[in-house]
Amino acid sequence: MNVALVIAAGTGQRTRQDIPKQFINVYDKPIIIYTLENFQKHPEIDGIVVSCLDGWVDILRAYAKQYNITKLKDVVLGGRTVHESYYSGLIKMKDYCSENDIIVLHDGIRPMIDEDVLSDVIVTCRKYGNGVSSLPYNEQIFKKQDDISTKEYIPRDILQRVQTPQAYRFGKLMSSYERAFKEGIGIYGSSYTNTMMVDLGETLYFAGGSERNIKITTAEDIEIFKAFLSTKRDKWLK
Repeated sequence: MNVALVIAAGTGQRTRQDIPKQFINVYDKPIIIYTLENFQKHPEIDGIVVSCLDGWVDILRAYAKQYNITKLKDVVLGGRTVHESYYSGLIKMKDYCSENDIIVLHDGIRPMIDEDVLSDVIVTCRKYGNGVSSLPYNEQIFKKQDDISTKEYIPRDILQRVQTPQAYRFGKLMSSYERAFKEGIGIYGSSYTNTMMVDLGETLYFAGGSERNIKITTAEDIEIFKAFLSTKRDKWLK
C-alpha cells in the first residue's frame, strides 16, 4: 500500500494573509485541494492522510468532501513543527500500515506535483528503501566571508536540491522518528525528514524533481502558482 502523508499545519505568516496559506483560494479552490487532487488522481496512491492545523480539521474534511477527495483516510491534528506534524500522522497510520508500506511525505503548500515525479519517488523507494525528489543546482553558491564579501565557492556539480515528495518505508520511517524524538537527533530548527534521516546515519536516494513543484511561502509565490495554472507547455518543447 502507498499512502500520502501531507502536512497542512503551518500558520503561513510569511504570506501576510488573514488565513493560513494552504487554505487560500486560487481561482475559487483552496491551495491544499490542488495538492490533494494530485494524489487523488495518481493510480499508485491508495490513501491520503493530512496532518492539519488546529481549528481547520473540520474545514479540511468539508473541502475534501466538496472536491471529491475520496482517498482521504484521516485528518489528524498537526504539531508545532514539521516533525511533530509528520509524527502525528505516522502514529495514526499504525492502525492500517504495515512495515513495508510506502509513505509519501509532502508539503501541503506544494500544489503542482507532476505525475512523473510522484511515480519516480515511489519507484525509487521500492528499489532502495527511500526516495527523495531532487534537482541539480544551477546557480553558483558562495560561502560568506562576512556580510559583504566572499572568496570561496562550492562547486555546483556536487550539490543537489531536495524537495517533497519524499518516500520511505513505513517501518523505517516510524522507528527513525521514534529514535529522533527519544534521542533529540535531527529535529531542530529548520530540519526536515530528509536531514533527520541523514543525521540518523541513513543514506538517501535521489528521485526526479520538477521546477514546477514550487513551495508557496510568500504572496509572490501565489502569483507564480496562478501563472503556472494559466499556461500550457508548448508542444514543440521536448
